[in-house]
Amino acid sequence: MTKIFDIFKNKSDTPPELWSEVEPLVAPYKKETWVPATTKGSTSYLASKFSGIPALLKGEEWPCCGSCKKPMQLFVQLNSNNLPDSVKGIFGDGLLQAFYCTNSEDECDEICESYFPFSKATSARLISLDESELVEHTGNLVEETFPEKQITDWEAQDDYPNWEELEDLGVKLTEEHVSVMREMGFPREKDKLLGWPNWIQGVEYPSCPECNKAMKLVFQIDSEDNLPFMFGDAGCAHITQCEEHKEQLTIAWACG
Repeated sequence: MTKIFDIFKNKSDTPPELWSEVEPLVAPYKKETWVPATTKGSTSYLASKFSGIPALLKGEEWPCCGSCKKPMQLFVQLNSNNLPDSVKGIFGDGLLQAFYCTNSEDECDEICESYFPFSKATSARLISLDESELVEHTGNLVEETFPEKQITDWEAQDDYPNWEELEDLGVKLTEEHVSVMREMGFPREKDKLLGWPNWIQGVEYPSCPECNKAMKLVFQIDSEDNLPFMFGDAGCAHITQCEEHKEQLTIAWACG
């Protein structure tokens, strides 16, 4: 059943009666996800945003790739104060940042296997929001930097796991039910905060290096949504965090 979604690539309107069959089965696993609304243009170094100039700790250099040693691109920065009220503090108080080496010339993606968690060509972290501990960098050090987009608002949407994750949770769906889930757009694609991961190859929660427990989704970055970047062949990336050891964050991705 691993390729079952390949059968249902073309979405169509789902009759309400079909969803009414599936919803009671998956209702216990409904989560709220938040889709970012963005505007183009430079903004504060403390803002929630895609790309642009990150806030840096005093005395530190711009985060660099462990292979080519060049500055990594800021993919996303989330200010805990800018999150929806119901999920403020969900990843801790501070700035969550994810960096990624986009240096294709030195093939850092391949050399460092950046699709795996904790790659040398990526970095995810949570830093203080105390402005006395932060500095604003005077310019972007990344070659061919992506256009900056500020996250200005969040839209709440319902979200449900994919069939494989539901199976792990003890819910077995028929092929027709799986088709309905896919047509309804679950799990949600595109960039989003929280919710359920849109797994491309299978359920792949990284393990925390400290406690070995499965890490939880914080943010999903899809190919060519708010960032003009494709993860492999139309892949999808996930920033995950250990619930107990909040300093343990990583970004990883998979493609079809």
